[in-house]
Amino acid sequence: MHFLNEHIIPFFNYWIYVIIMMLGLHAMIVKRNLIKKLIGMSIFSTAIILFYVSIGVNNGGDIQGGKPGETHGTIPVIEHELALEASHDPTKIDFRRYANPLPHVLMLTAIVVGVATLGVGLAVTQRIYRDYDSIEEDEILAKIAAAPSRQTDD
Repeated sequence: MHFLNEHIIPFFNYWIYVIIMMLGLHAMIVKRNLIKKLIGMSIFSTAIILFYVSIGVNNGGDIQGGKPGETHGTIPVIEHELALEASHDPTKIDFRRYANPLPHVLMLTAIVVGVATLGVGLAVTQRIYRDYDSIEEDEILAKIAAAPSRQTDD
């Protein structure tokens, strides 16, 4: 019970992300249909994105930057007591009180790259289907093996 309370329950969301990631990896490796492999790739990348976004969460954290009284959109900038005590010296501010925006920004980029990769994968799958009349890996490999080999004389 001690192991469960110490290692499993506090990191439950991370365990879920790893399970989802393994499901996507399983689909990419085991499935023979190219569309199912692409779906597995999307599941895998989504689990990674969820994992990294959850790492950047800081419950009760504020946004960084700004002066007291300013607003960023609709969010007012709040000056902490610690920042007041530090006399605005950045070396004395406890940055653990702020949310880290870097994982979120990087995952926005990963989402764009994932969508582009999925689009290219679907386009390649469409071309393979047009050339081989199948998206099943075994049938495609059999047709490639049965095709006459092209040898060039150099």
